[in-house]
Amino acid sequence: MQVQHHNAHLSRSVQAQVARLVLQANLAYGESNSNGLSYIQRLKARNECREYLNQALALEAEHAAALGLLGRVEMDDGQLEKAHALFNASLNRQPAQAQQYCNLGYWALKSERPALAEEYFLQALECDRQSAAAFCGVAHAKRLQGQFDVAYLHYRKLLQSGSEWDSVYSGMLSCAQHLQVHKADSDLALDAIALLRQEGLPHQEIGHFVGAIIQQQYDLDNPNAEIFLDAAAEDELLILALQKTLMPNAAVEELVVLLRRAIMAEVAQTASLRDELQPLCLAIAEYADRTGFALAAEDDEERLAATINESIMAQFAVGEPQEALIGSLMISAMYGALFHQNFAVQLGQWNLVDWPLAMQPIMAASYYNRAEEEAIKQNFDEKAEELCLEKNDVPQAWPSWSRLAYRTESSLKTLMATELGLDTDNVPATLRIMVCGAQSGQRAMELAQYLDDVEVIAVDESLANIAKGTRMAQSLNMDNIVFWPWSIAQRFVADGHKVHWLEVGRVPSPAMTELSLAALINTASNTGAIVHMHTALAEQTQGDKQIRRLVAEHNLQPTRTALRQLRRMVLANRQDTLWTELLNDEDFYSLGGCRDRWFRPQDADQLKELLALVSNEVEWKLIKARDEDGHSLATGPVQRQIQAEALGSEVQSLMGQNLSVYFQRRR
Repeated sequence: MQVQHHNAHLSRSVQAQVARLVLQANLAYGESNSNGLSYIQRLKARNECREYLNQALALEAEHAAALGLLGRVEMDDGQLEKAHALFNASLNRQPAQAQQYCNLGYWALKSERPALAEEYFLQALECDRQSAAAFCGVAHAKRLQGQFDVAYLHYRKLLQSGSEWDSVYSGMLSCAQHLQVHKADSDLALDAIALLRQEGLPHQEIGHFVGAIIQQQYDLDNPNAEIFLDAAAEDELLILALQKTLMPNAAVEELVVLLRRAIMAEVAQTASLRDELQPLCLAIAEYADRTGFALAAEDDEERLAATINESIMAQFAVGEPQEALIGSLMISAMYGALFHQNFAVQLGQWNLVDWPLAMQPIMAASYYNRAEEEAIKQNFDEKAEELCLEKNDVPQAWPSWSRLAYRTESSLKTLMATELGLDTDNVPATLRIMVCGAQSGQRAMELAQYLDDVEVIAVDESLANIAKGTRMAQSLNMDNIVFWPWSIAQRFVADGHKVHWLEVGRVPSPAMTELSLAALINTASNTGAIVHMHTALAEQTQGDKQIRRLVAEHNLQPTRTALRQLRRMVLANRQDTLWTELLNDEDFYSLGGCRDRWFRPQDADQLKELLALVSNEVEWKLIKARDEDGHSLATGPVQRQIQAEALGSEVQSLMGQNLSVYFQRRR
C-alpha cells in the first residue's frame, strides 16, 4: 500500500517505463560484476547502468530500488559517502529492504568497520531469512573481525546450500589458514577436498590446514600408528594435498618419506609398479619436486633410484617404446628431477601432450618447465654463476606457488583513490609498478593480472625465481610484466626511467654488495610516487640464527647435500624448542626456502636505510599504515615512531613490528 501511495501521482505508462529502466540497469549492473568480462567491458556496463538509473530517477526521483542500485554503482566507484546517503534514502522511501541493509553491510566492510557491517547483515536477515547474500556478508564480517572458526562454518553452510560463489570459496580458504586442527574430523577433510578440487584458488596457502588434517587422520603423533600403503593410495585428500600444496608439517613429511620408501621396497621386490600405486607415486613425485627434493632418502633407496635411471638409459639405447618407460620414469621422478638425469635429452623427442594425461603434471614440473626456465636464464649475465654448480645444486625457485589469489579486477588509479584517498586526476593512463624482491613473483603477477592500468617490473635476486615468473607470465599470455635481476633494474633506473609505485617484498641479502635499495627507490621515484613496504624481516627465528652460525663456522656451501644435512639435524631434534618456530615455517620444507634463509638472508641494514629515507618528512608523507591483521592504524603515532627512530631512538623502533606502511613522495 505504501508504494502504491507514493506512486499515485505517476501514470501507469511512466511507472512501467521506470520499471523497465530499473530492470535494464540491474542487467547492466550484473554484467559489470561478471568475471567473464574484461575490466574495460565491466566499466562500460557500470556506466550504462548509471545512465539507466539517472533516466529512471529523472522520472521518479525517489524510486527505492533505483536509489539503492545507484548507491552500489557509487560504492563500486569508490564514492562511499554518496553510496551511504543513497542506501539510506532508499530505506527511508521503502523500509525493511533486505537488499539495502546488505548494501549498507558491504559499505561498512569497505569502510573497514566489520562489526557495524555484521549488524547491517543481521538486519537484512531479519527482513529476509533466506538471503544468501546477507548470510555471506555475516561470514565476511566475522572473518574480518578475526572470528575465523565462526566465519568458516558460515561459508561451509553457504556451500552446502548451493551458493558456490568464488567469494565463498576464497573466504573459506582464507579462514582455513587460521584454523587449528586438534582431532580427526571427516567434515574438515571433506571441506579440504572441496577446496583442493576448486580450480583457481591459491592452494599453496592452505598447506598448514591440510597437513594438520592428515596428521590427525593418520594419527601421526602416535609412534605405534600403522600406515597401510594401499589405504594411502586410495586417500583422495592425501593425493590432492601432495599434488597441490606444500605441507609445513614434520610428521607429514615423515609420512611421505615412509610411503615413498614402501613403494620403492615393493618395486625392488616385484620389479614392477602396480596400477593401484601409480596415482600415489605420481603425487609423491610432484610433491618431492615442489620441495626441491628436500625429502631425505636412505642410501639403499638412492642406489635403487640410480639403478632405475641406468635401466632407463638402456631402454632408450635399445629403442623401447614410450609406454615401456612410464613406470620407471614415475619412480625416478620421486627422487630427482628428470631434467637433471643423463637421459633428459632423449625425453625431448616428445611434447608434453604426447604423454598420458595422468603423467603430464609431473612431466611438466620435472622436465618441460625446467627446460623452458633454463632457456630463459640464458638471457641474463647472472647465469654464469650457475655454470660451475652440480645439476642438483642449482637453486630452485621459491616460494612454490601455482595459482594466483582470487581478486576482482580493478585499476591502480581506483585503488589509489579508494584505499589511500589520493587525488588521481593527474595520474598517467598507465602506471609503472616495481616489485622489489619479488620472490617468484606471485604478488607481482597478481598486480599485473588484476590491475588493468599497470606495467609491472618484478625484480629478484634469484635467477630461478626470474625464470619461473617469466615462464608463468608467458603461459598466461601476460604482456604487462617483466622479471629482471637487480643489475638490469639498476641500469633501467640509471637511464632515467621513473616508477609510480614501489612494492618492497623480500629485502636483498648481504651478497648484493653493489646495491642500495634506498638509493634505487630514491632515484626511481618522482613526486607523488608511492612506496609500500613492511617494517619487519622474516627468517629471524632462533633456529635460523643458530644454523647461520654453523654455516659461518664450517664455511658450508648451499649444496643439496649440505642443506639436507642441516634439515636432518633440525628434524632429529624437533622436540627442542630452539627449532619450534622454524619447523612451523613453510620455507623449511623446501631446499629453496632453506637456501634463502640460511645462505642469502635478508639484510637488515637495507631495511634500516629504507626506513631512514622515508622518515624524511620534507620528502615523504606516511599516508596509510596497517597492522598484521590488516586493520588501519592512525598515521600520527606511526609517523612519530618513524621520526624517533630516525633520530636514534631504539625504544621507538619500527623494525620488528610487522606493519604495512604506504608513503608518498612529496616532491
